[in-house]
Amino acid sequence: MRFADLLRLTRETPLFETGLLLAGEVQPASVRVQLARWVKEGKLQRLRRGLYLLAEPYRATTPHPFQIANMLVQPSYVSLQAALAYYGLIPEHVPQPTSVTVRRPARYVTPVGAFFFRHIHPRLFWGYRRVEVAPGAWAWVAEPEKALLDLLHLTPHSDAPAFLQELRLQHLTRLDPRRLQAMARRMGSPKVQRAAEAVLALRAREEEP
Repeated sequence: MRFADLLRLTRETPLFETGLLLAGEVQPASVRVQLARWVKEGKLQRLRRGLYLLAEPYRATTPHPFQIANMLVQPSYVSLQAALAYYGLIPEHVPQPTSVTVRRPARYVTPVGAFFFRHIHPRLFWGYRRVEVAPGAWAWVAEPEKALLDLLHLTPHSDAPAFLQELRLQHLTRLDPRRLQAMARRMGSPKVQRAAEAVLALRAREEEP
């Protein structure tokens, strides 16, 4: 395959897996050699084994970090502080997204940033949706309530007032109280339920005139 052929295939969707190039009568070994050559020449960026991104001069668009996170580990969805920041529930910008997955915890340091993955039990792998994170760019992201609950679940002593204060939650009226309580019960953790009730108390205080 020539690089011009690759550009025609991927210019509008510059994040791709090796499998895209293996259709038809091609030799997998030769494809891998060609990909390695293009990486060496600076035409491609290797994000992990089998996942590549067109280098900046060659791509028409740049994928959103949440899209890259979704592709790095499957299945996964963006959650915790990254999702909370996306919904405006914490003031900080989170440049290195953390996702949850039923697979092993992982950390990827790539040419376009670092990405973190926390393990969560399969029975807790729910509460996410496909979100348009940028014009025309879609990614799997936790619902606001689930992003908070995932964080509470994965953080030791998250029901302590000091932790919630350090988190600096804001705009809590964006949370649905009934949904938060129902999801907390479904999580099945007394710690998470206590922390959720503390968050709702903060939300009620925020609503006061």
